[in-house]
Amino acid sequence: MSLGSIIRNRRRELGLTLDEVSDKINFSKPYLSTIETGKVKNPPSDDLLRRLEEVLEVKPGTLRHAANIDRMPADVRQKYEEAETENDRLRKLVQTIKDKKSKDKEINELIINEPPFEKQITETRPGRLIPVINRVSGGYPRDFDDLQYPAGFADDYVRCPDVDDPNAFAARVIGDSMEPKFLEGDIVIFAPNLEVRNGDDCFVRMNDPHESTFKRVYFEGNDRVRLQPRNEKYAPLIMDAGRINGLYRAVIKYERL
Repeated sequence: MSLGSIIRNRRRELGLTLDEVSDKINFSKPYLSTIETGKVKNPPSDDLLRRLEEVLEVKPGTLRHAANIDRMPADVRQKYEEAETENDRLRKLVQTIKDKKSKDKEINELIINEPPFEKQITETRPGRLIPVINRVSGGYPRDFDDLQYPAGFADDYVRCPDVDDPNAFAARVIGDSMEPKFLEGDIVIFAPNLEVRNGDDCFVRMNDPHESTFKRVYFEGNDRVRLQPRNEKYAPLIMDAGRINGLYRAVIKYERL
């Protein structure tokens, strides 16, 4: 998330107006507004950011860190984010080993002091990279391979600053069954931690055989699920709920222009 987005979202969470925050930190409302909208020409000082951290009740250093990220040249920021993503990958691998409760003495000694991964990913961040795990069919179900990576591992990434789900992933759409809303080549980001509702566009994983598809999901009752294409020339697919082992709601779309 950008610095301005972090400040705006936190202010709204606390139910504060710009006027109230302005009075508390003794800075003008118009200037605060330009920070929130990302239109500020003069970067906020550390003194202002410290005051905002106190008023908005965020962890000390959070806003200053976000501001420093925003100030980075694009190429430096790219390298920094790639390094952070690689660190996340390694932490997830360590957590995967922990979850398997390895009996290997050397591995246990290596990870015994490693803090829980969940605690490392819940803090507000100025931006993050979402893994593009593979292609997902926009047409009928087809074989899907998640490359046998733990969550968060991939061969490609897309920058997405406003997704907080640590298990979020992205996939490229192929096929035309989700047109006109989703076109072939679009990248769709899915958030596994969000509840799926009737009519949501979802990444769907199935067993027997192992397949995946991208469809609107409707719960029909009697343990039946309807996978509905948006393109009217395709028929819906109705299946037993027991065959589905994953429903992940779409939250953001990147499209080609």
